[in-house]
Amino acid sequence: MVKCGIFNCVVIYERLQELGYTGGITIIKDYVKDMRPARSSPAVRRYETPPGKQAQMDWGITHYIDEHGIVHKTPVFIMVMGSSRSKYMEFTKRCDFYSLLRCMVNAFEYFGGVPQIVLTDRMKTVINGSEAGNPLWNKRFEDFAADMGFIPKVCRPRRPQTKGKVERLVNYVKDNFLPGRQFRDVDDLNFQALAWCRKVDSKRHGTTGEIPLMALQNEPLLPLPDKAVRDRYRWEMRKVTRDGFVSFDGAKYGVPWQYSGREVRVRISGDEFEAYDGEVRTAHHKVVYTSGRIVWLKGQYEGLAERNGIASPLSYARQTDKPSVEIRPLSLYDKVAGVI
Repeated sequence: MVKCGIFNCVVIYERLQELGYTGGITIIKDYVKDMRPARSSPAVRRYETPPGKQAQMDWGITHYIDEHGIVHKTPVFIMVMGSSRSKYMEFTKRCDFYSLLRCMVNAFEYFGGVPQIVLTDRMKTVINGSEAGNPLWNKRFEDFAADMGFIPKVCRPRRPQTKGKVERLVNYVKDNFLPGRQFRDVDDLNFQALAWCRKVDSKRHGTTGEIPLMALQNEPLLPLPDKAVRDRYRWEMRKVTRDGFVSFDGAKYGVPWQYSGREVRVRISGDEFEAYDGEVRTAHHKVVYTSGRIVWLKGQYEGLAERNGIASPLSYARQTDKPSVEIRPLSLYDKVAGVI
């Protein structure tokens, strides 16, 4: 029966019993297991995209151990060009909407342009659900896509292989980039990450037979939008606490007390945290990467007094070098008195 392709031990056992077999089924299982063909995986079609056509992106969750032996989670954003296989990755403190847009802008700048299509899974920062099989786009993400110039697409439900290139890359990063790596902070980790991407992309790709960095140069990407448009998506709105702090990536940065309770625009520019009220920069600090840190602003509470536990601004008179006395002509007084 095995020669006929029958490997179901129960079927074989029942057939042998009909022929007078009196033994057990275990011996049959031991006999068949080495002859049974390996279970095959479902066949899938390889999907290749033309140069410049598509990029795939995703988040992964990685782990690291700090100097105190405590394990932390940190998200990593990954984007890979569908044709050249050139890759970009960035570690962040959060994987929220603002972080997603910042990472995408950084990736487009790294690649030197924008692909026609960006494929992602059905993350909540991208879609609000679906209707009749069609995605209901997050309006802010839809506006971002229009500003950048790409068409957003999501993979079908329960079909992660649709974006298999980035799925494999997430696992590749976890298995090949992170193990044994040492870093000072997220900024240092991202510096090492891009160096690793360039190193890996300088080698011939096993599937395409091309060197990704060289193939990227031949991808007809759409031009980057103006810097002012790109920079718009690096800002976030934050509400200043009553004691004059703005929370950002786990740290608290001080701003002048006059902005307490108000919303300000904040961003990271290089290694500097900046807070703006309209076009006025209200505070700037050196970025700190340790969660829970409080960064004070010099003169943060200047002009603020506390009465009965409630802070209120102080009223001051100003001393000058010499009193200023205005000299008026006598005719002015006659005019006021109605003489003239």
